[in-house]
Amino acid sequence: MSLFDVAEPKKKEEHKKEAPAPPPAAKALQFNIQGETKRMMASGDATEFEMSLKAPDDGQPHTLVIKVDTIFSATEEGSPEWFVKLYDAIGAVWENTPSADQAAERTFDMMPGQEKTFTLKITSPTGARYGDKITVLVNASLKENPSMNDVATLQATARQSMLAVKTSIGHEKTVADSIASRAKPKPIGVFAILSPATIRGYVFVEAMNTDMLRDIVKGVRRTRGIVKGETTFAEIEHFLTPKPIVSGIVEGDIVELIAGPFKGEKARVQQIDHNKEEITVELFEAMVPIPVTIRGDHVRVLEKER
Repeated sequence: MSLFDVAEPKKKEEHKKEAPAPPPAAKALQFNIQGETKRMMASGDATEFEMSLKAPDDGQPHTLVIKVDTIFSATEEGSPEWFVKLYDAIGAVWENTPSADQAAERTFDMMPGQEKTFTLKITSPTGARYGDKITVLVNASLKENPSMNDVATLQATARQSMLAVKTSIGHEKTVADSIASRAKPKPIGVFAILSPATIRGYVFVEAMNTDMLRDIVKGVRRTRGIVKGETTFAEIEHFLTPKPIVSGIVEGDIVELIAGPFKGEKARVQQIDHNKEEITVELFEAMVPIPVTIRGDHVRVLEKER
């Protein structure tokens, strides 16, 4: 090779783009479930899961096989049984009531591409303990091809209820104490009783066994029963959040001092310190208008600034 030979430049290797991997093939048989598959529910309530599945659109008729299995997890021995019912537009497919015909499986004829809907209803007993849980497995497969199958796993867990008890006005605290003393020795799962100072005629009770709570309330004087329906936590949450002691006081309000060396004196609010929760007032009876700084809970508002 001559000294003047020039080596042929190497061709740049072309970076070949790898073809993207094909998306995973959709199941030939797959449940479509509406809403959350895991839910919390109050004792005595029911929840419904709506689901559907579609037969393969392959030009052939199919036979759908449905099986139902339940797994119950109790937090305590002796927890009552939950009730489960699977039904379609015609009627019950499977249920676990004592009188129900619990067939090992049910079959349905389906045309190619046909969609079938089911509703699963779970009912929690009134005596359910907090955390009791039931898991329902709805198994679907094709009789002519069992490898085409899917399982819908649905779960419900018992939680407490928040109920409002009607009382005679002015007897809220007495009613709350009576309910607490009556509920303490009984296994009804009363977790809390709330009697807000600003609410008249109502007491809120957080409990599990709503039926037993109703029986207890019937025997308490100055009660007028339980309000129908459940009270949400959002409706009472503000009662559980402590308010600043200067809340509701504005400059110019006329107040009465209810503590300290000037107790019983009347004054006008001059300034409010929200960080220290203190107010500065000017006493009406003082010969010389000297500002006095006191705690916000040491006054009672007599007249609001207009």
